[in-house]
Amino acid sequence: MKPEFENIPLVKNEEEQQFEITVEGHKAFIVYKEQPNVIALIHTEVEPELEGKGAATAVIEKTLAYIEDNNYKLIPLCPLVFAYIKRHPEWKRIVDDSFHGFKFL
Repeated sequence: MKPEFENIPLVKNEEEQQFEITVEGHKAFIVYKEQPNVIALIHTEVEPELEGKGAATAVIEKTLAYIEDNNYKLIPLCPLVFAYIKRHPEWKRIVDDSFHGFKFL
């Protein structure tokens, strides 16, 4: 992640069911669904002001770290998250064993 995003905190907005970072008043977020011990990441989005600046990568990396640090397993339904893990296979370690999408990687 770009250095300018490192100190921006990740917020788990349970009311909206999304992980968020706020940069210069604009949000990048990932919509999630949670079950005991498993989080499915559904959709990643950045506000237009943040497009092309690395905010999507930052929120993905911070969310994956949150999932791992809190002993959840991941179901990567979001295409951006799926593509990120394909490029960074070390994150397969947190993918739920029941998710079979990775047999195509």
